[in-house]
Amino acid sequence: MEHIEEHPGFEAAREAAEYIAEKTGVSRHDIALTLGSGWSEAADLIGETTHTLNAAEVPGFHAPSVPGHVGTLRSVLTPKGTRVLVLGARTHFYEGKGVRAVVHGVRTAAAAGATTMILTNGCGSLRGEWLPGTPVIVSDHINMTAASPLEGATFVDLTSLYSPRIAEVARGVDSSLPSGVYAQLTGPHYETPAEIRALRTLGADLVGMSTALEAIAARHAGMEVFALSLVTNLAAGSTEASLDHQEVIAAGKEAGPRISRLLAEIVASL
Repeated sequence: MEHIEEHPGFEAAREAAEYIAEKTGVSRHDIALTLGSGWSEAADLIGETTHTLNAAEVPGFHAPSVPGHVGTLRSVLTPKGTRVLVLGARTHFYEGKGVRAVVHGVRTAAAAGATTMILTNGCGSLRGEWLPGTPVIVSDHINMTAASPLEGATFVDLTSLYSPRIAEVARGVDSSLPSGVYAQLTGPHYETPAEIRALRTLGADLVGMSTALEAIAARHAGMEVFALSLVTNLAAGSTEASLDHQEVIAAGKEAGPRISRLLAEIVASL
């Protein structure tokens, strides 16, 4: 693998990491969390938030354009003394800012010293038994964006992209956690029933509009990657109901306290 420092996009990440270190006085973070829809309460349960930064003021970051996402970066100190960088500002592929912007948070976390990247999201379920409110470990993904955060002859092995070790830690916290394959599509529109049938044929269990591109960038940066999805709705065609983002937000809020405790316990166990 080529040196990370030579890859396009890392200069901006280093600049952001230097800004974070200067404003927080924390020279190195150990773990990074990207909090998707429904997961934001976890930051308050992980430990003491010692610094909160407005994401729009950090180089390369943007204020969130999606309801349900917060616009801050937080430095959290756990009871064990671990430093966690909580990324509450996520840029989605459908915002049109380019793939570098989508993975800027991940690369910034790596530049800030984090060796573990935990990604969370709200998603649609392709399996009838996984109802809204169900947390699912991402065991693998299908990248349906026709894009990659890697540029040029950058060849990265994704065979074991999602950490089996952290998955076992998560099951030690909650043995009932299922695992499944997550498909990232571009959005912002929801999928058609025909597309959902096609994704089932391809082996997908979950569908959403984030995570896969970030996971690839995290692996390229040498980080151990773990992802948790919260089912916020059944995928198109699974029921007669139409899909609505407000319902997605509502499902996330209802499950928020429970899944946030789960995530905090996982982080505490690492």
